[in-house]
Amino acid sequence: MTILHQIDPIAVHLPQIGAFQPSIHWYGLMYLLAFGVAWLLGRRRIRAGRLPGVDAEAFGDLLFYGILGVILGGRIGYVLFYAFGDLLRDPLMLVRVWDGGMSFHGGLLGVLAAAAWWTRKHRLHFFDVMDFVAPWVPPGLGFGRIGNYIGAELWGKYTQAGWGVVFPTDPAFQGWSAERLQAEFATGALDPFARHPSQLYQAFLEGLVMFTVLWWFSRKPRPRYAVSGLFALLYGVFRFIVEFVRVPDAELGYLAFGWLTMGQVLSLPLIALGVFLLWKSRNAPVLQPVAPTAPDTTK
Repeated sequence: MTILHQIDPIAVHLPQIGAFQPSIHWYGLMYLLAFGVAWLLGRRRIRAGRLPGVDAEAFGDLLFYGILGVILGGRIGYVLFYAFGDLLRDPLMLVRVWDGGMSFHGGLLGVLAAAAWWTRKHRLHFFDVMDFVAPWVPPGLGFGRIGNYIGAELWGKYTQAGWGVVFPTDPAFQGWSAERLQAEFATGALDPFARHPSQLYQAFLEGLVMFTVLWWFSRKPRPRYAVSGLFALLYGVFRFIVEFVRVPDAELGYLAFGWLTMGQVLSLPLIALGVFLLWKSRNAPVLQPVAPTAPDTTK
C-alpha cells in the first residue's frame, strides 16, 4: 500500500504580525510532549525512591539542565557532525535552529554534560543518575521521530516494492503543486517514488520498544551500569540497522563501502559502550530504593 504524505508540518497558524507570520510546528509540540512525559515518568520514579536523596525539587533541576543539554547539544552536534562546512561558510547558522537540524548523538553528549554537572553538585555517582534517567528517555526519542515524519524529513530510501510513503519533499517533485501531486498519485504514477518511512521505524524501535524493555528491566533494582548499558546498546543497534534503509545526509553521503553512514559511525561507540557497561555491571553494587520521608510539619 502506498500513502501520499499530506500532513501540514505547522500545527497552528497564528495571526500575522506585520511581515512576520508566527506559527507553532508539530516538531516543537513533539519536544514539549517529550519533556512532559519525561517529567511525569521521572516524578514517578522519584516517588518510588529510585534515586535516594533526591526530592522533587532537585529532580526538576535535573530535568531543566537535561532539556538545555538536549537543545544545545543537539544543535551543536548536528552542525559539527553533519554541517560543519555550512558553519564555516555561515557561522550564524549555528543559532538558526528554526531552519532545522538536531542530532541525537549531540543531544546525548549535552545531556551527559548537564547530568555530570548536576551529579557533582549533589554528590551522587554519575551512573546511578544515568541508570535513573535512561528508562524515561525513549518516549522522547519516539516523539521526536514522529515529528520528523510529520515534517516529511529524514525519510528512507525507495522501497521499490509497491508500498511505502510518497513524500512531497522528495527532490523528484521540486516545484510541484499539491494539486499535481495528488492527481499524479491517484493514477499510480508516483508508486515508484514510495519510500521507507524510516522515521516511523525509528519511532517504533527507539521509542516504543526501547521504553518497554528498559521500563520492564528497571522495575526492580539492577546493578550499577546495567540500565545505562542496555540503553546504549539498544539505541546503537537499532539506529545502525535503520540506517540501511534511511537516506544518508546529503552533505555527507556514504562515508565508506557504499553503505556506511555517519549515523552508523556515531552508533558504533554506543554499541561498544553498552557492551562494556553491561560487562562492568556484573560485579557492581545495586542501588536500593529508599522511599522519600514525609516532610516534618511539626513546629
